[in-house]
Amino acid sequence: MNKKKVRVRFAPSPTGPLHIGGVRTALFNYLFAKKYNGTFILRIEDTDQNRYVKGAEDYIINSLKWCNIKIDEGVGVGGKYGPYRQSERKDIYKKYAEQLITAGFAYYAFDTPEELEEMREKLKAEKSENQQYNFLSRTSMRNSLTLNPDEVEKLIESKTPFVIRLKVPEDENVEFTDVVHGKIIFKSSQLDDKILFKSDGMPTYHLANVVDDHLMKISHVIRGSEWINSTPSHVLLYKYLGWENEMPEFAHMPLILKPNGKGKLSKRDGDALGFPVFPLEWTNTETKEVSSGYRESGYFPDAFINILALLGWNPGTEQEIFSISELTEIFSLDRIGKSGSRFDPEKAKWFNHQYLINKNNTELASLYQDVLKNKGIEASDELVIKIVDLIKERASFISDFWEQSFFFFQKPTNYDAKAVKKNWKENTPNMMKELLTVIENIEGFNAENIEGEVKNYIEKNELGFGKVLNPLRLCLVGSGKGPSLFHIAEIIGKAEVVERINNGIEKIKK
Repeated sequence: MNKKKVRVRFAPSPTGPLHIGGVRTALFNYLFAKKYNGTFILRIEDTDQNRYVKGAEDYIINSLKWCNIKIDEGVGVGGKYGPYRQSERKDIYKKYAEQLITAGFAYYAFDTPEELEEMREKLKAEKSENQQYNFLSRTSMRNSLTLNPDEVEKLIESKTPFVIRLKVPEDENVEFTDVVHGKIIFKSSQLDDKILFKSDGMPTYHLANVVDDHLMKISHVIRGSEWINSTPSHVLLYKYLGWENEMPEFAHMPLILKPNGKGKLSKRDGDALGFPVFPLEWTNTETKEVSSGYRESGYFPDAFINILALLGWNPGTEQEIFSISELTEIFSLDRIGKSGSRFDPEKAKWFNHQYLINKNNTELASLYQDVLKNKGIEASDELVIKIVDLIKERASFISDFWEQSFFFFQKPTNYDAKAVKKNWKENTPNMMKELLTVIENIEGFNAENIEGEVKNYIEKNELGFGKVLNPLRLCLVGSGKGPSLFHIAEIIGKAEVVERINNGIEKIKK
């Protein structure tokens, strides 16, 4: 890596909710900046006013906050290279667009939508390989390259709508070195004359991002591989604006693929397979459609970050669980893969499970208390801590806790039919009555003592463990699920155990 000061930017467009691919872009930029004591910048690229979505900018900022990706400079923070919203920098871009025209590297184009469509249809009919506005087609269009200067001046004075296009050379190799993909060469004859300035007075992404990256002294552009095909146009802009020697290094990340590995992961895939593709829940302002988020689905932010870090980046070891500080220490651009990375929803749950079981019981109990309070259940922190310790290995999310522990808070009202058929035999009620006497006489009602006395009863009467313990679990829980039976008994207490066994004897019927 060169020795220039590391300054990277995450530059999303506020055209809707932030996809997890966008969060990964932010994360990789953030990790790279932190590793080299650099600066992580948030820039909002809102030049496409037609697609601007109200609330999207706040959503982006809130998503980064939830992920603990701290913005050093940019929107919401400030800095000496602002403003950091492109809509507030319009005058800056116009100057550079005019500079390119003066130097002969860009031109005015006055073509109407109908004329552009006619051009495309003509090229299609001719079976042209390249149906773009380029070095060939521009010679027959209405632009400042084909019109005389007086006509151009009149059109501009009469406020005829125009765009400014990049004048791509006819036959040149445009080269750049990508940190991930190595040397990349494009033939200029395959490139189109990209629009740099739109008729609404706003720059396009291509001009604005090059100008901003230069003025904000961006050292590395780390973004998705979908931008590789635009990069040669950006390289030409750096050259034509005289900034070729100050061009940032490029690193293009692979796509995040659908679970089946075929194509880019989309919201549709998440909806179809039942997993989120956005960090936070999002409500479409027009349709009111609600899209699920990782936060609302019960994922911990550090687990979510860990999931994203390993999508397209390889630590070079077998280790899979990383804290953000560990990621910062070992992250490097040269370990980003070239090919797409398949998203696995089940693996995502596994990551959250790992983070859940490694959190302390006090923190988990506090989170579970919120669930219990919503159900109208009051329980001491001490009790909930004990319960959480018993059940957390069986859960991937806090929301799983209730299913794994409801029987601690309420008696069974019905009994699982399959478990009854399998475990409740003709002599089971008599056996449970005998066991009741044993339980009522246990001194020091804790798991160890309960286990010892129940096992003594089983061995003394030469009974199978399953023959006694399975019906007992049915009485206490209502099904065959749950953690250690003896710990359940200890937590609900002797009186409750006795009552539930009596209920079972009375209510469970074959």
